[in-house]
Amino acid sequence: MGVRGLHGFVGSSCPHICMVVNFKELAEHHRSRHPGGTPTIVVDAMCCLRYWYTPESWICGGQWREYFSSLREFVKTFTAVGIKLIFFFDGMVEQSKRDEWVKRRLKNNREIAKIFHYIKSHREQPGRNMFFIPSGLAIFTQFALKALGQETLCSLQEADYEVASYGLRNNCLGILGEDTDYLIYDTCPYFSISELSLDSLDTVMLCREKLCQSLGLSLSDLPLLACLLGNDIIPEGMFESFRYKCLSSYTSVKENFDKKGNIILAVADHICKVLRLHQGEKKLEEMLPLGPNKALFYKGMASYLLPGQKSPWFFQKPKGVVTLDKQVLSMSSDPKSKQEVPVCTHPESKQEVPMCTDPESKQEVPLCTHPESKQEVPMYTDPESKQEVPMCTHPESKEEVPMYTDPESKQEVPLCTHPESKQKLPAGMDPEFNLEAPLCTNPEIKQEDPVNMGPEVKQQITMVSDPEILKVARAHHVQAESYLVYNVMSSGEVECSNSLEDAMDQALPSQAFVYRPVRQRVYSLLLGDGRGGASTCPTVKEWFVYSGNPLRQPDLVRPLQMNIPGGTPSLKLLWLGQEAGLQAQRLDTLLACFDLSFSREELQVVESPFQALCCLLIYLFVQVDTLCLEDLHAFIAQALCLEGKTTMELADLQLDHVDPRAVQLGTLLVRGLTTLVLVNSACGFPWKTSDFMPWNLFDGKLFHQKYLQSEKGYTAEALVEQNRSRLTRLHALKSVVCKACMKENRPIVSRRHWRSHHSGRRGRQGPSAHRTSSGYSRSGQGQHWRDQGPGSRQYDPDQWRRY
Repeated sequence: MGVRGLHGFVGSSCPHICMVVNFKELAEHHRSRHPGGTPTIVVDAMCCLRYWYTPESWICGGQWREYFSSLREFVKTFTAVGIKLIFFFDGMVEQSKRDEWVKRRLKNNREIAKIFHYIKSHREQPGRNMFFIPSGLAIFTQFALKALGQETLCSLQEADYEVASYGLRNNCLGILGEDTDYLIYDTCPYFSISELSLDSLDTVMLCREKLCQSLGLSLSDLPLLACLLGNDIIPEGMFESFRYKCLSSYTSVKENFDKKGNIILAVADHICKVLRLHQGEKKLEEMLPLGPNKALFYKGMASYLLPGQKSPWFFQKPKGVVTLDKQVLSMSSDPKSKQEVPVCTHPESKQEVPMCTDPESKQEVPLCTHPESKQEVPMYTDPESKQEVPMCTHPESKEEVPMYTDPESKQEVPLCTHPESKQKLPAGMDPEFNLEAPLCTNPEIKQEDPVNMGPEVKQQITMVSDPEILKVARAHHVQAESYLVYNVMSSGEVECSNSLEDAMDQALPSQAFVYRPVRQRVYSLLLGDGRGGASTCPTVKEWFVYSGNPLRQPDLVRPLQMNIPGGTPSLKLLWLGQEAGLQAQRLDTLLACFDLSFSREELQVVESPFQALCCLLIYLFVQVDTLCLEDLHAFIAQALCLEGKTTMELADLQLDHVDPRAVQLGTLLVRGLTTLVLVNSACGFPWKTSDFMPWNLFDGKLFHQKYLQSEKGYTAEALVEQNRSRLTRLHALKSVVCKACMKENRPIVSRRHWRSHHSGRRGRQGPSAHRTSSGYSRSGQGQHWRDQGPGSRQYDPDQWRRY
């Protein structure tokens, strides 16, 4: 994460940049300078997950109660010294960083393969050097922090940008994270989470001013340095030859520095002694080998500019007052760069706007301010209409494209060129499938500040047309109360990172396939509102990691119609309605998303929080034909025994050995709980969120213990540790799941009985390996997981066959 090579350079070559500080002392100093103010630290939560996850066991699905306790201790320590914490989580993956996201996911796949190979070879958890965070950790950390009373926010763009913006805007004490991008942003101080001692509250502050002194640069040069070295937007290889040219001409090579350290010094020296000589006189593309990557490079530079900030590298230094199309150009001084930039008077608004030089036409064109990013964008003269329209960057081609005004909505949308007809089409038209994705513009939606919900008007292209509903979804997203809902409704694109799944075990499906039918029904609910059902809904782009998926492009997944008596209720009714009986309707919708309306009667008699667990288990056992009675006993027994366990007892639990199948089953259940978060928020919260938080329902080691005991043939009484009350409840919950599955012609039988009829269950399955015990199929209700597979085409059974 961050700038390539900079972390190692700072640690080994410039240790004076790292200053040991104490948060308690910093807070006291802050209060003396700002009487009445509260010292606030902005926390990049995604950088802190590894630091927070202190439990020894991580392989079995997560030690959630131990983890919750660790978070509580972290918050308590800062609260005790009067420091307020604001937590930010990534809410989306920006298109410009998708390639880097994919690269990391594929690397994680290789690491997970090594983990499972180790488990099979040694029958134990690997060392911490192979540590992989439990599935769902980021999602459930949001809810854990909210349960602890902390202000927790989910970003609408890359989280590090919002973290840096918030820190600067609110004069925060600093940023706590582990990302060298925070050395590049011109914002409040940056502190390292990896160096934090919770006992003393000592940590390391990385001083960007001292970094500049060491490199002979100014703060405004750091974004240029970061892009030339490579970051999450600019691939490291893009300027590799340029960096070596800088190194070859660098005359102050330090013998005690490594090669990467000298490269950083050489690039900084080139910026200082060569590029800066022509700053404001020559464009960057005239001084650097940008080639076809010019737009991407400028985007990378702009990504470091916080609201209100400008770069002296972006504008050409003018020679005097110029006249262009009878519009008088005057000079505007940039207060930070101390340089002047040309401005002209916009013919409609009568306001002065700055000019920039179009790199291809070599002509100066006016800049306008983009309503979402608040950054200035160039104008484009349409050759047909002779009118100026703003330019935007196409998310896939990375090229600048003009904006198009929809004649009906009067809103601006980006134009794209059809590859065959060469005609300009509004974005949202899918030429490959000849399907028009119904993108909607919402002029009435306010572009609220991610935190303060400010009043600025925004025109946003979305997948839904109701601005009131979208505003509610956005608020839930920003306040970290939902999962994926706003992503579906705003962009129609979602992602899910790696899970601890054994790619070699073809008898257990990937969670991406198991829960896809649920997601499809949720897509229908979110995108089909008032459109007459799933048939009119656009496809959703899914970037879900599973074995065999190269992630070159997203899977295009069609929404799936739900079966609800009386029809699918509107989102306005589910989310905003106050009428009596609506909670029951919300629950009906939730069950319909899992296609479990037939189980309502059985689930009604189950107490909380086991209602959510039973819902999930019924769905799992109907979907996955390789689960057996022993698996069901283990799932239920661990949930019942968890109630009576202390955090210390769970931490002290020892396992005979680690079983790879149990590892994947734990992952499958936890990913089911994250799916419940999605469904519950999409349906208007019929269940309390606490009912399906893992620290109330699941413990990885405890489940693993029960699984191993069940494998050995332990009785139900032994599984619940000789507790009569638990035994009674186990039989009751087991009866609910088994009866519901029988309604779907899916008997749950013992593994011993299963093996006598189906030899080789754990081996690879052939192309015709469907559920043979019951001949079960659910025609029209979504594909069985064995019929799904990798691909980027639309959801078609023949194209989705996995085996």
